[in-house]
Amino acid sequence: MKKIVIVYWSGSGNTETMAKSVAKGAGEGGGEVVIKPVGEATKDLVKGADALAFGCPAMGDEILEESEMEPFIASLGSAEVGGKALGLFGSYDWGDGKWMQDWVERMQGLGAKVDGTGIITQLEPSEEALSACYDLGKRLAG
Repeated sequence: MKKIVIVYWSGSGNTETMAKSVAKGAGEGGGEVVIKPVGEATKDLVKGADALAFGCPAMGDEILEESEMEPFIASLGSAEVGGKALGLFGSYDWGDGKWMQDWVERMQGLGAKVDGTGIITQLEPSEEALSACYDLGKRLAG
């Protein structure tokens, strides 16, 4: 059984909803799921995972949330994420998804095997976005 670790930051609850959908898919796909808000996550938790999913909305000028999520992501290296399947997801209010494109490239640069181009949704997640998150979870567990 694969251990799937899902770490997220959510201000409005939109990204948390997406994280729960990833977790549901991973669990129903046979994975052992650990889901944590970023404030409760550790590098060791990430390092011990077989597959990962990280979620964060776009903030400010299309960047990751700066007080918790950005420092956590910046603390990770190839020892924690290299060679692992990784899904990225988050919501946004405006812009064109540049934060997700940058995040995908950043994680690929650390050697993560990023699933697709990330899942983004404007504001409250649509059924389509939640379905994509569920499917991501199943792929990570498979």
